[in-house]
Amino acid sequence: MSTQEPDKARPIRVALLGCGVVGTQVARLLAEQAADLTARVGAPVELVGIAVRRLGLERDTALPTDLFTTDAESLVTREDVDVVVEVIGGIEPARTLILAALRSGASVVTANKALLAEDGATLFAVAEESGRDLYYEAAVAGAIPILRPLRESLAGDKVTRVLGIVNGTTNFILDRMDTVGAGFTEALEEAQSLGYAEADPTADVEGFDAAAKAAILASLAFHTRVTAGDVYREGIAEVTASDVASAREMGCVVKLLAICALEETPEGTSVSARVHPAMIPRSHPLASVREAYNAVFVESEAAGQLMFYGPGAGGAPTASAVLGDLVTVARNRLGNVRGAGESAYADLPILPMGRTETRYHVQIDVDDKAGVLAAVAQAFAEHDVSIQTVRQEGRGDDAQLVVVSHAATDADLSACVQAIRSMAFVRDVSSVMRVEGATE
Repeated sequence: MSTQEPDKARPIRVALLGCGVVGTQVARLLAEQAADLTARVGAPVELVGIAVRRLGLERDTALPTDLFTTDAESLVTREDVDVVVEVIGGIEPARTLILAALRSGASVVTANKALLAEDGATLFAVAEESGRDLYYEAAVAGAIPILRPLRESLAGDKVTRVLGIVNGTTNFILDRMDTVGAGFTEALEEAQSLGYAEADPTADVEGFDAAAKAAILASLAFHTRVTAGDVYREGIAEVTASDVASAREMGCVVKLLAICALEETPEGTSVSARVHPAMIPRSHPLASVREAYNAVFVESEAAGQLMFYGPGAGGAPTASAVLGDLVTVARNRLGNVRGAGESAYADLPILPMGRTETRYHVQIDVDDKAGVLAAVAQAFAEHDVSIQTVRQEGRGDDAQLVVVSHAATDADLSACVQAIRSMAFVRDVSSVMRVEGATE
């Protein structure tokens, strides 16, 4: 019996949507690693078309011009296309094109976190109906392999918590504020000058990017559909030099965290998913994640604590994750099998942010006179927020109280802060920040 040599097997034909920073790197790696990819897949991987918005632009690629087209719909529905790689981002036309590709018989590899977090259920349903793969490792944390371990390596375990730094722009800004004492605006301008932040940084600094990634992580970890709208979100634009200095005095550092967890309530198990700045101890593994790097800390019942670390963005790192998925999907096509689809069997309820418990660091500017501290402490007690530590610093006629609480619900803490703001001797509640990862 003869065996067919890999280089004589029918090629796996790939259509690429987008030729920007990531798309260019995907095309480059497909060309440069053609021989290795053929050996790993078991057949040649052939790029047969690239859909772009405009033809004739100068691109950092030596690809033949006849590969480029502006007719993306015709490209993804070609009968000879086996896999569509989508790296254009956004909701539309990406959603329409991905659905068209799946319905036409192509498998899909995407890096589109926003679309997956908004309407992943539709994409997965169509992939299931079509018997095709939908892979998306590059949608979260760039080159870091985190989705595949959650979906496959930990499939026999129970994940209880996922805690991560999943946005490189905000991590760079907060790192500069901590290490060189830069203000938020100064650090943001530096991030933009280095290419870590967009001209419009809203998606990053307001937490939208991290919230989409948190939704994807929570969905995979807890086998429950979680959308970006289910994720509580706060950005870092209000983080001040004073917050960073206070964290330092506590032996902590400020990070923008994506936190997804199983929470036990009187009604049963729920899923909490939130993105916000928080103080974490400098001894915590995530505290040492510097500059524009990402890291995801996973806790599970059997495996214990795991951390995944690496570059979370950029053309080449993201392309690496795309090609990893492409190899898997191509192998599946050759073997006429499908990889794992959506796992949402648990269908757990989403815990409202008001019922989520954490510790808090609260800075209160007050008149420096007798009885103030006792009155503030009484307000905390009346709202069921237990105080762990309190520090008072006087500055002439005014003073600052720095209170660190034990774990309390967000609703109780918010009500407590509102009551304190109304006190006659309180000038301002200048900062409220959560504290994570520290022992009580």
